[in-house]
Parts: sequence; C-alpha cells; structure tokens
Amino acid sequence: MTKQEIAEIKKLLTPKRCSITRICGCYVDGEKNKKTELKQAFLALPEEEMFKYFEIFRKTLSGSLGKNLMTLEFPLSSEDSGGTQDFLLRLRDSRLKDDILLEEFYDRIIDHYEYVGNYLILVVHDAYDVPGRALDGMEMEDASDEVYEYILACICPVELSKPGLSYDAAENTFRNRIRDWVVGLPDSGFLFPAFNDRCADIHSTLYYTRDPEELKDSLVEQLLGCPLPLSAGNQRETFQTLVEETLGADCEFETVKNIHDRLNEMAEEHKDEPQPLMLDKNEVKTILADSGVSDRRLEQFERRYDETAGESTSLFAGNVMNTKTFEVKTPDVVIKVNPERTDLIETKIINGRECLVIELGGNVEVNGITVRPGGADGAEEEEL
Repeated sequence: MTKQEIAEIKKLLTPKRCSITRICGCYVDGEKNKKTELKQAFLALPEEEMFKYFEIFRKTLSGSLGKNLMTLEFPLSSEDSGGTQDFLLRLRDSRLKDDILLEEFYDRIIDHYEYVGNYLILVVHDAYDVPGRALDGMEMEDASDEVYEYILACICPVELSKPGLSYDAAENTFRNRIRDWVVGLPDSGFLFPAFNDRCADIHSTLYYTRDPEELKDSLVEQLLGCPLPLSAGNQRETFQTLVEETLGADCEFETVKNIHDRLNEMAEEHKDEPQPLMLDKNEVKTILADSGVSDRRLEQFERRYDETAGESTSLFAGNVMNTKTFEVKTPDVVIKVNPERTDLIETKIINGRECLVIELGGNVEVNGITVRPGGADGAEEEEL
C-alpha cells in the first residue's frame, strides 16, 4: 500500500466519515486467560468511547512504510481451504457476527502472541463505499463503483495507571489516586485485505508493529501466514555488511561518502513517488559501481548479496541510509555533517598521518560560544 492509500483509510476513522459496522474485542490477562469479551455495533458506542477507539485504530495505520508498516503477501498455500488467508477472508465476510470464527481468531492470537502482561484484542469491520476520482484527483462521491470491505485488528497492552495524588472536587482535598487498568496504544495490528489501487487486494495485508525491531514473527506466521521482510535494523546491518565485504581493503572514506551521496540523490529524485524507494540486488550493485567501486570488487558482489540478504530480497532505502545526517565516528570523536554538504569534509595526509579535514565556513560555535577560525587574518579589536 502507498502512503496515499493508507491516508485514505485513516480518514474513515473519524466521526464525520465513519462507516464501521461492528467492533469486537477480547481482554486477556497475563496468564493467557480470557477475562471478558465485547461485541456490538460501533456507532452505538458513546461518543467519548468512540473517539478513544478512533485514536487506537488510527495508530495502527501510522508510522513509516518499511519500518512500522509493511505490506505482506500471502503465499498461495494460505489461500487453500483452512489456510490463514482463507480464515481471514471468512472472518471478514462474516462481518464479525460468527462467534465461532471470532473465538478461533482470539485463540490464534493468544497462542502465539508473546507478551508479559494483560492486553486487549480489538477488531472492527467496515464497508467503505470508495468514491471515484476525476482526472484532477478530486473525489466524486456520486461516482462510486467499488465497495472496500475490510477488518482492522490490533493488540493493545493494558497496564495499571501510575500511582499518585489526585484532587477530590467533592471533598475539596487531595487523596491517594485510585489505580485502574488503562488500554494503551497498539503494539501490533493488521488491515485485511490490503487497499491497493484503491480496491481490495485479498492476496495481501498491511501489517503494523510499534517497534520496528520486534516484528512478532510467531504471531505473523501463525495468524497471517505471510513471510516477513528483514527488520529495519537488520536491513541496515545487511547493507553495511555488503559494502564492507564487497569493498574489502578498498573500503575508504571517499568511496563510502560517494555511496551516501548517491543514495541521497536517489531519495531526492523519488521523494514525490507514492511508493517508498526500494533497492534490489541490481540497484545496489549499480550504486556501488557509480560510487567508484572497481569491477574486480564487484565480481563477487552477487554471491555476497545472495548469502547476506537473499537473492530476491529488496531493501528499503530509508532503512539503509540516514537522510538527516552524515556521521563519521572514531573511538573518541563523532562528527555529524549536513548530508547535503558532505563536500565540506575530506581526508588528507598531514605530517604522515591520515586526517579528517572539515572546511569551516560561516559562524563556528564551540559549546555554544561563537569563535573565530584559528589563524584568521585581521587585527584584534581595539580594547575600549
């Protein structure tokens, strides 16, 4: 799914545009026991509760594509009778009114969701009458020919509120605060089916994780049955390993800086595209070649890529590069440079030692104090 398609679904999670038909939930304690369940028409909820649920479900559609949000593809086997995709399709088509399917859904999560503490499983059903769009992108409410029917589910931690003092207005005094169980923002969730090309794509789902490094592999495997990509951190480490192993003894400052600059150029060229920038094996190889890596070093690249990342693996550019800063780190010094001004930094041999040289331009501050570059020409100001 693209950012625009996700944003379109998020817009439905507001009082003005809400078309959610039903909400169901199951509260689970730390021992994996079902404490209570809820099921009712969503629009019958009190307005205050409705707003709280909107906040939770909007969070399930928030974050960075490739980090917190990932479009996962169902393998063909999951679409057979009894498969994970087939099960989710039956759950959606039941409009959450089949108690047996709901109980099985809760059980699958409870059996494979690893969490120490209490949590709430929530799921809603919606049928969105997708408006048509004119050539200029304007929505035409009376030109709909597509209904996007979906379920949105999430798992929220439930924790005791913090202890403290509270003001008792009736008694006009302060008392020990009564601690109660509070539903937090979601830890994991998914949208099924995915909303691709502004219509239902039953062959994929949008998965959400609050922590990009905790993808909940077991839950995804058993509940969704979809293969997971590498986490954001693993993608970054994989790319770094590929560069280091491919360049070997030729892994020099200028070459790595060239790779950084080329990635930034590609990100700038791609910034208006709806899909995030992805790098497959051939694109990574081209980046290395454009950055000055020799043909001799590139000869073994494809084998290294297959061994390190996987032959068909693509990497999110946003996960392997830092567009906000260019960082040089030694055991004792860390230097951060505007990624658009890497031209200000270079290496030189001075007195037989390799040194990092940074051009000082404009104002220079040291611990917040404005200083003059050493050796600046000009007479000292006359003392008054």
